[in-house]
Amino acid sequence: MAELVAQRVPIRGEAGMGYVLEAGYDMPPLMLTHDELEAAALGAAWVARRGDPSLARGARDLIAKITQSIPAPLRPILLDVGLKPLSFKPVAAGSFDVSELRGAIRDRHKVAISYEDADQRSSTRTIWPIFIGYTEEVRVIAAWCEWRRDFRHFRTDRIRSLQVMEERYPERTAVLRKRWVASHTPKP
Repeated sequence: MAELVAQRVPIRGEAGMGYVLEAGYDMPPLMLTHDELEAAALGAAWVARRGDPSLARGARDLIAKITQSIPAPLRPILLDVGLKPLSFKPVAAGSFDVSELRGAIRDRHKVAISYEDADQRSSTRTIWPIFIGYTEEVRVIAAWCEWRRDFRHFRTDRIRSLQVMEERYPERTAVLRKRWVASHTPKP
């Protein structure tokens, strides 16, 4: 805050109480390069086609907000982008709302699933989801599995039911992700 005040940004307030930006002050416009804008548009278009409905809506809203925040001469880069994600395969349908799973990851909630593997064997698991991987055809959950006491991967289209539990898992998600990376990195 001191740095902003030193730059003559009109701010009132104090630490621990909060701060207020004086009325009439405009932040400088968001300045992105052509490559950054095209990357954002391409990434958002891919998510809009491959993500769950809530995430797809978020991708479209993101582009609308960026479009409104950049100078008018740059808007055609987003509105008439010459880059398109191509996909000739549909995403495998799941039986639950993936946004619930994303919320469980953010809030570190355990998840109870009924899962059917590639050989059509069913199992019930309690997992600690740490991320969702989005591929061309499927979404994959990386999670600590309480039953196996190890990291496992679960395709969302093979989950027959999913229940976000009230109970939170004890480890921070960032720590679990580091352990997952270490467990999937080849040893020299």
